[in-house]
Amino acid sequence: MRGSRAMRTTLRTVHLIAIAALYGGHVFGVEKERLLPALVAVLASGAAFMVFEVLRSPIWLVQLRGVATYIKIAMMSSVGIFWDQRVLILTAVLAIGVVVAHMPGRYRYFSLLHRREMPGGDRG
Repeated sequence: MRGSRAMRTTLRTVHLIAIAALYGGHVFGVEKERLLPALVAVLASGAAFMVFEVLRSPIWLVQLRGVATYIKIAMMSSVGIFWDQRVLILTAVLAIGVVVAHMPGRYRYFSLLHRREMPGGDRG
């Protein structure tokens, strides 16, 4: 897909800036209301990034990188229930994202459905 590397980099950058703002706000006790724009930005950029990845390569849905995203979404969703543990939860979400993004491709592109690496021709 032409321009996909630039789009992927842009989406990732926006998403990282948004999560950094949200995380920092929680770490430093910023009021919930003031964190709402950051939360919306995290959700919107994350959804856009996820849709982009699926359109590029539908196999993403069953690869470790996709499954890690489902886990991060579930964890983010739990913050409202486990409010007092929100910083710990958000720290874990960030850690999962960093580890998965930087792990070798043989793991990141591993399909849990096919039980083998399935690059899908979309590396990059």
